[in-house]
Amino acid sequence: MQRIFSGVQPTGNLHLGNYLGAIRNWVRLQDDYECIFCVVDLHAITAWQDPPQLRASTREVAAAMIAAGVDPKKHIVFNQSQVSAHAELAWIFNCVARMGWLSRMTQFKEKAGKNRENASVGLFAYPNLMAADILAYKGTHVPVGEDQKQHLELARDIAQKFNNDFGVDFFPIVEPVITGEATRVMSLRDGSNKMSKSDPSEYSRINMVDDADEIARKIRKAKTDPEALPDSKEGFEGRPEAANLMAIYAALSDESVDDVLSRFGGEQFSTFKQHLSDLAVATLSPIQDEMRRLIAAPDYVDDVLRDGAERARAISRPIIHDVHEIIGFLQSPNA
Repeated sequence: MQRIFSGVQPTGNLHLGNYLGAIRNWVRLQDDYECIFCVVDLHAITAWQDPPQLRASTREVAAAMIAAGVDPKKHIVFNQSQVSAHAELAWIFNCVARMGWLSRMTQFKEKAGKNRENASVGLFAYPNLMAADILAYKGTHVPVGEDQKQHLELARDIAQKFNNDFGVDFFPIVEPVITGEATRVMSLRDGSNKMSKSDPSEYSRINMVDDADEIARKIRKAKTDPEALPDSKEGFEGRPEAANLMAIYAALSDESVDDVLSRFGGEQFSTFKQHLSDLAVATLSPIQDEMRRLIAAPDYVDDVLRDGAERARAISRPIIHDVHEIIGFLQSPNA
């Protein structure tokens, strides 16, 4: 059985990068895989979170998933902290993974910066929890952006080492699923940096809660250069902002970048930005309307997450039991 696991953090406003790089692709994978989608609130607390805001953001992310088309009846949608298997298996993987492996993780280096001594242990061990997220369900495939490939490689290494250490063929070696255009959406203010919730400039990203006027304003103010749009991919050399805007258009319109280049190559940015604004508003508005309706109904969202957690526990419980047996933990007969 092929099983997808994927998650998104409930930190700050969801933005276009989260939608195009993750949530929209999840919707498209539902027909071909058994899917488990998670709001990864345990990952979120590697940096301090305001508790009421964390709860609100968890509901907002769940609402966005459902509004975008994730089916919580056919598949599983839950928040990570409701299923203890994630934290339990993460500890076991802390004892399987090697310090050297984690030290090479580029995301830790970027997030910790020069203050590594002040970074939380959770931030350092974050990739082990990510491996546990997937393997607690024996996930076989994970949709990933380019920036997550290193973490997935670590999950594969951990699964392989566990299997080798205990002489078993227990955990699957997870495969990546990379889909579509704009798997890594870049900042509207700097095409060399990823679109991020942590960027201090609101004009660097399109939030999923932005209204039509705000979306149009942000695209209109997006950084460009004085040249006309290129008519081939070679023309993107040294022009990351042009590449980013055209990739966003391609992703929103379900076209290839080559198709977008053939249609808009040689035009001025001002004309293209208007087309991009119209497309973004038309694509996002129905999702945003449904998001607002769901956010206004927190009891429904909580019920979805609670039901998803129960179903997730039903899958993970026997897997964790088998892990305990393999390791040699003494267990109650009824565990």
